[in-house]
Amino acid sequence: MEVYEKYVGAVLDGRYKIEKIIGIGGMAVVFKAFDLLMKRTVAVKMLKEEIADDEESVKRFVNESKAVAMMSHRNIVSIYDVNVREDVKYIAMEYVEGITLRNYMSKRGQLTLREIISYTEQILSALAHAHEKGIVHRDIKPQNILLLKSGIIKVTDFGIAKLPNAETVTMTDKAIGTVYYISPEQASGQEIDRRSDLYSLGVMMYEMATGTLPFMADSPVSVAMMQINDTAKLPSELNPNIPKGLEQIIGIAMEKNPEWRYQNAEDMLRQLHRLKENPNVVFRIPKHNGEEQRSIFSLLTGGGPLFPIIAAVALAFLIVFGIGTSYVIGKVMDAADKTGETITVDEFAGKKYDEKLISWFKENGNYNVTVNYFFSEEYEQGTIVGQDPQPNSTRKIIPGEQLCDLTLTVCSGTQEMTVPDLRGLDYRDGKKRLKALSLEANIEYVKSDELFDGQIVSSSPAAGEAIMAGGTVTINVCSGGPEGDVKVPDFLKMTEKDAFAKLVELELMPGKITYTANKAPRGTVIAQSEKEGAKVVKYTKINLTISGGKYYDPVKNPEGTDAPETTKAPETTAPKPVVTAPPKPVDTTAPEETTEDTTEVEETTGPEEKGNTPEDTTGEDTDKD
Repeated sequence: MEVYEKYVGAVLDGRYKIEKIIGIGGMAVVFKAFDLLMKRTVAVKMLKEEIADDEESVKRFVNESKAVAMMSHRNIVSIYDVNVREDVKYIAMEYVEGITLRNYMSKRGQLTLREIISYTEQILSALAHAHEKGIVHRDIKPQNILLLKSGIIKVTDFGIAKLPNAETVTMTDKAIGTVYYISPEQASGQEIDRRSDLYSLGVMMYEMATGTLPFMADSPVSVAMMQINDTAKLPSELNPNIPKGLEQIIGIAMEKNPEWRYQNAEDMLRQLHRLKENPNVVFRIPKHNGEEQRSIFSLLTGGGPLFPIIAAVALAFLIVFGIGTSYVIGKVMDAADKTGETITVDEFAGKKYDEKLISWFKENGNYNVTVNYFFSEEYEQGTIVGQDPQPNSTRKIIPGEQLCDLTLTVCSGTQEMTVPDLRGLDYRDGKKRLKALSLEANIEYVKSDELFDGQIVSSSPAAGEAIMAGGTVTINVCSGGPEGDVKVPDFLKMTEKDAFAKLVELELMPGKITYTANKAPRGTVIAQSEKEGAKVVKYTKINLTISGGKYYDPVKNPEGTDAPETTKAPETTAPKPVVTAPPKPVDTTAPEETTEDTTEVEETTGPEEKGNTPEDTTGEDTDKD
């Protein structure tokens, strides 16, 4: 920790004033800082110096910034700024006053039902937002969940997240997630998706409800193998006060087979809401034919040896088969005694589906009607625009028992609806989502440095705005980085002060500042990273090289004067000349020539070049008390 104390009091890039260290993890250090530009407190996460040159660590660091930049949600920690250059790597993010859920759970042990539901609801809401953007967190665990004093949950650390249409961090031992919470497919190196996050959350719920983890062993490898092969104890065996509904939700989330889990966060959230409304609710147990169910859920119906269960099921099957066969044969024979008739299907397209037609169907008695509604401005409300089967086709019916199944497609008129938030989605997924809402999509391509090619940058109408069903939404799709609308000026020959003022005026940022010996006047800009006339986006960082004077030396002459360094001359006394008149002695002793002492000064690279970089914390807790 002492290594990083040197940063306290420093100002990063002329903007972030470091106040104190608030956490140190495996990859990064987190500082509390004040943003001088935006006038707000932030957390600065700096990559540790000893791993700043590690390619995998840097990739993970950048990955986190990209993932969070795509999202905006009250339960996800926001990122404000990212700086990844050779000498410093940090992320400036939302400052959260609270502790990790890991610390809270360690102190409390088993949590109350209300706490479990509240925390899980918020995590699911965050995951639903991330999954909608195509992002899979891959490292859901209590250490990466921050708990505010208000009870608000914040999900953090997307360092090993899987991003849409992008190369993500390789799943090495450094980036596999904590084995106590990873899904079976993650532990076995198989393809993962959003359901993997739900498994990890299920493990967290198990721990919140029981005070212990479902799988524990002496080594990470053993735990990973247990995630793949073993069955956990029922939560109610460890905590008899757990409601049956909560145990069922945990069981479904922790299914070994992803196909048997909740398929998305919304489904899991829906059942959690039902449990919140009625703690005594018991959900219908899903059946999975053809596969042996080996997860925790397999024990929710009573447990016990496997053979008696199979025997009982086999016996029940034989009984049902015998009864069912007799019933079917009886029905067939009964039907043979009844006289059926063939009808010609009427034409309904173009008619109004109203009370009059509904009454006709009841009186006619030949049809079993299903109505599918859709929104459109082309047809009058209630108009039938399609039917299945088609008119004039024939169907065999038995009056009162076997009717003709008829599906009608009916216009329900127009409807005002809300444009969904499509930002960050792949444009193909965006089109599908609009189509499901009876909206058309018009694609336009724009430049953006925040998203990847093919992702949706914005829409018109914008997310949250109203549009009539059947209307068209223009989606702006990223087709590369922007050219920018800020024209870079010529900083050469400007003074350092004038150059900084110009940067602020144009809403650009000072980047790396380097001082060097040069014949140009001291304090003059002699080089810039972006060429004059180049167009960049706002807040682009411009590196400047400043002249320290012709004789600038960071050690011997740190002040950078324009005159050469002088040396101390020996004291001398000029001889008295011989004079004839007047006989007045002349004191011609030369004054002592001296120079000021110079002290050694560390070479600097500009104002506050010793900045702090945010950390990519992994594994260790980051308490923000």
